[in-house]
Amino acid sequence: MGFIRQQEEKIAMRFLNWQYQKLELPVPEDAELARQAARIVEEAHEIARERGSNVMSIMKDLISDLKKK
Repeated sequence: MGFIRQQEEKIAMRFLNWQYQKLELPVPEDAELARQAARIVEEAHEIARERGSNVMSIMKDLISDLKKK
């Protein structure tokens, strides 16, 4: 995994952690949080390839969709 991808996943983990705390939900263990972050980053990259859009804005949208589920 490349450096940029690792940084994207770390950002996604921090954002997920913040969202769980904001919604007053129990924060999952680090391994589960990392799995969710990796999935979000992968989906964001797929969408970005299809739309030619910014990965970070797509990641934020995906995370907000997760919190609705």
